[in-house]
Amino acid sequence: MDTQRYEFPEITDLPLIVYRGAVKSGGERAAEECLSLFARNGWGGGWTGGVYPYHHFHATTHEALDIVEGSARVRFGGRSGPVVAVGAGDAVIIPAGVSHCNEGATADLVVIGAYPGGRAPDLERHGSDEMTEGARKQVKAVPLPEADPVYGKDGPLLRSWRRGASD
Repeated sequence: MDTQRYEFPEITDLPLIVYRGAVKSGGERAAEECLSLFARNGWGGGWTGGVYPYHHFHATTHEALDIVEGSARVRFGGRSGPVVAVGAGDAVIIPAGVSHCNEGATADLVVIGAYPGGRAPDLERHGSDEMTEGARKQVKAVPLPEADPVYGKDGPLLRSWRRGASD
């Protein structure tokens, strides 16, 4: 498994994780199968859509994204954060507080999203670099998920995030 990590120490102790080629993509049932995978691993509130073309983050929950079709360039962590190219089969786990913004996508982009433990997301419409003190407190209070959205209870996300949270 090809995994990439992106650190945002001014926002969170938890790294953003990208699993390359980790999930089923393409085909009539790929979106449904991804929603089912996320749900089996305790990530609910699933939706199908895309990534908003403006900077935003969630202060109340982490978020998992699966690219089912197409590809996109997504900027993470604010206006000066890295742009990450993601494509069909990639999964991205975004820690609470890390902003994301679609900076270009193919017309066929289909994204599946979900949240751990059925947490409801808020929507902060600005970059992480503009986070208020109140939002920072909310981000720090978000609990670690009980399972990796792709690999379950023994998945690499939990090992990485536990290590990150205790560093």
